[in-house]
Amino acid sequence: MAKIIVYNNDTDRMEVFHRAENEPMPYNEGGTLTVGEFRGKSKSPTLWTTKRVMEAWNATRKAYGAPIPVGYAFRRPWEGGHADQSQHYAGTALDSGQALTNTQRNRLRTLAQQLGVWVYVEPANLTPTWVHTDRRQNPPACPGGGYPSLRRGSRSVYVLILQDSLNSAGYAAGELDGVFGEQTERALKNYQKARGLAADGIAGCAVWRRLMAEVVGNGRKTGTVD
Repeated sequence: MAKIIVYNNDTDRMEVFHRAENEPMPYNEGGTLTVGEFRGKSKSPTLWTTKRVMEAWNATRKAYGAPIPVGYAFRRPWEGGHADQSQHYAGTALDSGQALTNTQRNRLRTLAQQLGVWVYVEPANLTPTWVHTDRRQNPPACPGGGYPSLRRGSRSVYVLILQDSLNSAGYAAGELDGVFGEQTERALKNYQKARGLAADGIAGCAVWRRLMAEVVGNGRKTGTVD
């Protein structure tokens, strides 16, 4: 049984669901994306995503009209497997179509671009053997892409990344709830001070680059919470 945290973009609230591996993801229509498929290779008991990601998947799957195999979706930062500011850690990205033919993948990629429901669809020359789609939040804090700036009062899957990464780095951000509150701010300021960064309590480009470089792929630590 997985705990699934979903950011509801319509209500600006974090929602919590509990689903078995063979059950559909929250907000998934027709059982076309199960918890197990979204999990991929992640061993985490806690997963997260957004309502808009699920809606984008629903629209894509409906328009494609056939099963779309998903090879990679969610990972927590400390599990690694992706770039330091990958949208997979936010639960906003899907790598699919690995088991399809080139013709089928090209059709899926073109369809995803035409639908306009994804923020980014990776070009075929970068991912020729799968189709990467993501519903990232813009603008990024760093030039060229990555995660948005966060501060006290923010609510999002990116706050979950921040909380998870601070906990794993030994700075107690507390419960993974996706809400940037007092404890998350205090943990971030302590991290910033320890790293010689401006202790303004804002997760901007410098914080994301330093923190994710330290945490990604380094495994579960004593401070990691679910």
